[in-house]
Amino acid sequence: LPSFASGTIIGALAMTEPGAGSDLRGIRTTARRDGDHWILNGQKTFISSGIMADLVVVAARTDDTGSSRDFSLFVVERDTPGFERGRKLDKIGLPSQDTAELFFHDARVPAANLLGEQGHGLHYLMAHLPRERLGVMASAIATARAIFETTVAYCKERQAFGGPLTDKQHVRFELAEMATELDVAQAFADQLVVAYNAGRLTAVDAAKGKWYVSELQKRVVDRCLQLHGGYGYMTEYPVARAFMDSRVQTIYGGTTEIMKELIGRDVVA
Repeated sequence: LPSFASGTIIGALAMTEPGAGSDLRGIRTTARRDGDHWILNGQKTFISSGIMADLVVVAARTDDTGSSRDFSLFVVERDTPGFERGRKLDKIGLPSQDTAELFFHDARVPAANLLGEQGHGLHYLMAHLPRERLGVMASAIATARAIFETTVAYCKERQAFGGPLTDKQHVRFELAEMATELDVAQAFADQLVVAYNAGRLTAVDAAKGKWYVSELQKRVVDRCLQLHGGYGYMTEYPVARAFMDSRVQTIYGGTTEIMKELIGRDVVA
């Protein structure tokens, strides 16, 4: 932990698999006890920092009872025999973020590298998902507001039909709508942060914030790109890069559809 905090060790969390994304119960990577070691077999994908990570926390199936206690977490070190890194995935956004495939072929992990208790892996992961979703929400609203402010400045400077874009009522209405939406979302985001700090943030409220604010970010950035016209399509402009980078916000950390499912179940319970 001190090394993580100082940045001398890079970590990664390996949950997602080619056939298991939002549905963690679909994890097929297995871990079998063999004396003083666990033998891991399986594949992970879309793993952030997967190439550069010194330690990877891997979610694996340690039982097959059909219950939530079938999964455990393992700390897999860089030079573990049988642990291989695949290619650095080529994404449409976030180019500076290393995202990779990981492979485990009879990877021998010391028994001491079991993280927490056997069979509690799914519980550990689910317990921290609300905080992760809160983080996605915070990133989404910060980025949306930054791009909005950049766009306001652009519209004040950009000349069209004898004056700045802000002389046009339609442009002012677009900016007015986005300003209002961002302020409303900010109020809800602040409410969730206060709840988290007080230990009262629920998984359902975190899901509400995650899907709504990430979808708002996608919508705001798209509208800002439109207001930039052709320049918005050029990667030298921040709005173009934000357009590509923000698209994944409604996918990772739990897709919008999964967030709505969690909320819907709570509503009809």
